[in-house]
Amino acid sequence: MQRTETSPTEVIDSLPEPVRDEVRALDETISHVMDGLPRDVWEGPFWGGTQQRIIGYGRYQYRGRSGAEGEWFIVGLAAQKNNLSVYVSAAEDGKSLAKTYAERLGKVKAGSGAVTFRRLADVNLEVLVELVRRARELTADAEPAPAKG
Repeated sequence: MQRTETSPTEVIDSLPEPVRDEVRALDETISHVMDGLPRDVWEGPFWGGTQQRIIGYGRYQYRGRSGAEGEWFIVGLAAQKNNLSVYVSAAEDGKSLAKTYAERLGKVKAGSGAVTFRRLADVNLEVLVELVRRARELTADAEPAPAKG
C-alpha cells in the first residue's frame, strides 16, 4: 500500500449513501484533531491482500522488527464493504491504543491496529476523538516522513 495523488475528497465523494455522509463526518472530526498534519490517500493491497483506499492523517517513518523501513499514516479511515474502520498506528506501554480504548468506544471490534464498526452511531465519538488525540500526542516526537515528490 502506498500514498497516492488521489484526493481524500474524491474518495469520500465516490462512496454510496449513507456511508458517504458517515465517512465525511468522521473525516471532518479526525481532520480537526490532526489539523496541520498531511491528509493523504493510501491505496493498494492491505492486510490480507484486499484492495483498500484509506484516508491517512499524519505521516511517520517506521522501522519494522525485520529492519525494513517505510512510511505510514498515524491514523487512517476507510469504508469497507460492511464496516467503517479507523486505523491507529500508536501504542502506549506496549499496548495498542485501539485495544486500550476499545471498552469505552461503544459497539466496536478492536484489533491491534484498528477499530471497526458498522455505523457511526455505534461509536462514542468523544472517546474516538480522545483516541485520535492520544495517537497524535504519542507520535509527535516520531520522525516525520519526508514530503512526496
